Amino acid sequence: MFEKTMTGFGKKLIRRRIVDLSVEDSRLARCLSTLDLIALGVGSTLGAGVYVLAGEVAKEKAGPSIVVCFLVAALSSVLAGLCYAEFGARVPKTGSAYLYSYVTVGEIWAFTTGWNLILSYVIGTASVARAWSSSFDNIIGNHISVFFRNSSSLHVPGVLAEYPDFFALLLVLLLTGLLAFGVSESALVNKIFTAVNLLVLCFVIVSGFVKGSVKNWQLSEKDYYNHSVMAASQDVSIGSLGSGGFVPFGFQGILAGAATCFYAFVGFDCIATTGEEAKNPQRSIPIGIIVSLLICFVAYFGVSAALTLMVPYYLLNKDSPLPEAFKDVGWEPARYVVAVGSLCALSTSLLGSMFPMPRVIYAMAEDGLLFKWLSRVHTRTKTPLMATVVSGIVAALMALMFELKDLVDLMSIGTLLAYSLVSVCVLILRYQLDQLNSPKGLEMVEPNGNEEEKAIMNPSVSDSQAALKEKLTVGSLFNPPSKTPTSLSGKIVYISTAALALCITILCLVLAQKMDSLLEGSVVWILGCMFLLVLVLLFTIVVWRQPQSNARLTFKVPFLPLLPLFSIFVNVYLMMQLSAGTWARFAVWMAIGFAIYFGYGIRNSVEGKEDKKSHCIVGKSVHVSGIDLSPGDATV
Repeated sequence: MFEKTMTGFGKKLIRRRIVDLSVEDSRLARCLSTLDLIALGVGSTLGAGVYVLAGEVAKEKAGPSIVVCFLVAALSSVLAGLCYAEFGARVPKTGSAYLYSYVTVGEIWAFTTGWNLILSYVIGTASVARAWSSSFDNIIGNHISVFFRNSSSLHVPGVLAEYPDFFALLLVLLLTGLLAFGVSESALVNKIFTAVNLLVLCFVIVSGFVKGSVKNWQLSEKDYYNHSVMAASQDVSIGSLGSGGFVPFGFQGILAGAATCFYAFVGFDCIATTGEEAKNPQRSIPIGIIVSLLICFVAYFGVSAALTLMVPYYLLNKDSPLPEAFKDVGWEPARYVVAVGSLCALSTSLLGSMFPMPRVIYAMAEDGLLFKWLSRVHTRTKTPLMATVVSGIVAALMALMFELKDLVDLMSIGTLLAYSLVSVCVLILRYQLDQLNSPKGLEMVEPNGNEEEKAIMNPSVSDSQAALKEKLTVGSLFNPPSKTPTSLSGKIVYISTAALALCITILCLVLAQKMDSLLEGSVVWILGCMFLLVLVLLFTIVVWRQPQSNARLTFKVPFLPLLPLFSIFVNVYLMMQLSAGTWARFAVWMAIGFAIYFGYGIRNSVEGKEDKKSHCIVGKSVHVSGIDLSPGDATV
């Protein structure tokens, strides 16, 4: 009895959503073009970091080789982007990584992904709103902050901010109203601000190449000495020379800079939440993701090159590199152009954080994992009204009162976890039988049900599946008999991918925490890493040898299984570098989420209710046909 109960409970956790792509049942407005999605991705990704990040990384970590850092970071981000693009072509529905996890690895992983995405978007919205308020306040002479500091103070170190930021509160509420008013209106505003931002960045890049000098990429100790004397006389902060030249801090500096620059490309995943609002999602989502990442890379590359050409990297101002750079070359009025671009970048970044947030909440609520009333859609505007309003109010209150510096790293966990799971899902789903374009009859069958049940409900699939009653052998691992995916080959890939994820996680943990021991030549840790690498290679070969699905898609990730695995490695490694305090906050947030899931979601899941219906239908079919069906193993 206990074993049966636990088995049923386990099946609930890993039940997967069956998506019927033959039915158009979107309750949202399909009005977004490919250009709208590109603008959304560029606006969300190309935030104010482009005006600040280049100066910080160039001065402290990479020097002029920051352009290489952005190239490495862009290539790493493109790996995740390609995986999102394939799923956008495969599952053109609202939900992004949450939905992709749901159709592939099961309900509990889907809830974990969605719950963390919500946290990432809420914190992102609140932090960008405070940054917008701070930038505007700085432009007008800090009058806003001085007024609120004098009139009201609620500072609690590490929890509450120095003063309540009512300007940030109003800004978030204003954009909440815009998003609730209509998606096409929001897209129009986003396109305008994104266009202005790109024009300003083009001005910065062209100006930098005109006023800059290649000599600043070839600096020597003599140049550093001369600049040090000049900086001391002007009371200007000067950084380290390193070894000079184009790569002053060596290969390690490039890697450290690339790890920081990787976060500059976070944001493109908001495109994946538009599956039910894009006019042609299977074409527009892949194009939108790839083109937006390309535009962002060109912008980051150009700005960082222009900046390091204008000013020696060790003289850059970390807080406002571009205005100070233009001041050094005699174009001080250009700082006002930069200020306008910075505010536009913050505006699009804020909209990019707020746009996907209610759509993930809406998708989870519609599936029954969150409270059902959050899935209400406005009849006229066809926007997820309740999810938009609730998430906007929560983000506005956080922007008003809370100190967000310690919470920003939580955004990284949510984003990197989503990237990792999407890569895992692409790897698994490519090697499975075609599960998504399912006829309605098969959709009524429990996804964890046995093959006989599926044969009864959908006889058309019984021939090929019944003929492939395979047994697991060593030969089937490295030389499978079929050229198309079977139930057995799918299970092999599923288990091998789980083993790969575990090995990569342990390897990344060792690399992140024991790098000093490895560099010192510790035999134990080196042997441990070599053993893990051998296991990764073995399981990779097993996955590679299995037959892939021939389903036609508008976009497919190339070079499977290598690209998704490398993406998983990059994302997990970055997660392992986060502090223990960040992981403790993550545990608290997940405890709250699991309380909601096990208290509400697991009992109200739409898939769970469909499972109960399918059991009744299968029971009737079996009774009529007189066939005695024994419980089968869960398909993967």
